[in-house]
Amino acid sequence: MNASPVKPPVRTPCVQVCFVDPQARLCVGCFRTMEELGRWTRFSEDEREAVMAALPEREKAYQAARAARQGKR
Repeated sequence: MNASPVKPPVRTPCVQVCFVDPQARLCVGCFRTMEELGRWTRFSEDEREAVMAALPEREKAYQAARAARQGKR
């Protein structure tokens, strides 16, 4: 019997809060771009890891820009 190896699930930063900020063009749940969201399962593991490494900085930049916009009101 030939058992095919079971692939591990694709690692994802998704937190199931899917809302894309139209101005920033980022998901405000995971901070991936529209392109990244659409291509995530086709990315290599290295590509996914590179995106995931960039997410904390994206979140900080998004939060800072949002705070600045709110401060101008």
